[in-house]
Amino acid sequence: MMKVAVTGASGRMGSKIIKTILQQEDMDLVAAIEAPYTSLEGKDIGEVIGAGPVGVKVTGAENLQDALLESQAEVLVDFTISSAALETIQIAAKCDLNLVVGTTGFSEEEFFSIKSAIEKNKVKAVISPNMAVGVNVFFKILEDLALILSDYDVEIIEAHHKYKQDSPSGTANKALEIISQVLNRNSEEVGVYGRKGILGKRSHEEIGVHAVRGGDIVGEHMVLFAGEGERIEIVHRAHSRQAFVSGVIKALRFLKDAEPGKINDMSDILGFE
Repeated sequence: MMKVAVTGASGRMGSKIIKTILQQEDMDLVAAIEAPYTSLEGKDIGEVIGAGPVGVKVTGAENLQDALLESQAEVLVDFTISSAALETIQIAAKCDLNLVVGTTGFSEEEFFSIKSAIEKNKVKAVISPNMAVGVNVFFKILEDLALILSDYDVEIIEAHHKYKQDSPSGTANKALEIISQVLNRNSEEVGVYGRKGILGKRSHEEIGVHAVRGGDIVGEHMVLFAGEGERIEIVHRAHSRQAFVSGVIKALRFLKDAEPGKINDMSDILGFE
């Protein structure tokens, strides 16, 4: 039985992850972490999220290390925000917990710190900007298409709910990274984030990245390959957050045989080369 701790336990993703973990015969929820000094401290997380009592009380993140050690958690799942997740991941790695991280918005420096903590403590990890299986098939298609349509102009458009804090999305950034790598371009040099004013002719090298925020949009990503007289649009739409949660469950099971000290992503789980 895998003992799992979840951060952001009462949030949109955290609550769905917990409900799904509770349904798994090979997983056991042992810790539910919320923001520091949360008003939910001490409440049964099952009752908080409408799943009925489960015997696991909410703990504020200021007591994270004690909660992880006392619960004997083996793996931590984090879908929060980058500013909070960085310290959470470092503490979890120090406590010898394996990691499943879907949080986005890390800077290069922050990600390097995460990578160092994982390597130093030799914990197993899956970190992915999007854990939906379909999105990772989407990534694979983009890689193949970018190679075939290398002379086409590329634009990336993403849409999310109004509460999303980072922009563009981690998925859009990953798409930019994949396409740029295939085309032998530097993503930091060719990424153009929105356009305004008289900018002149579009350069062939640039890749546009555009973010839409509104309502309760779960997640939508489109990559447009535009050539002379035609275009191809590759679209992924998430109908519900359960698509991401299903990927989390796959990631948790993958950790059993994963290599310690290495960061894996969903392409490793799905067996893509």
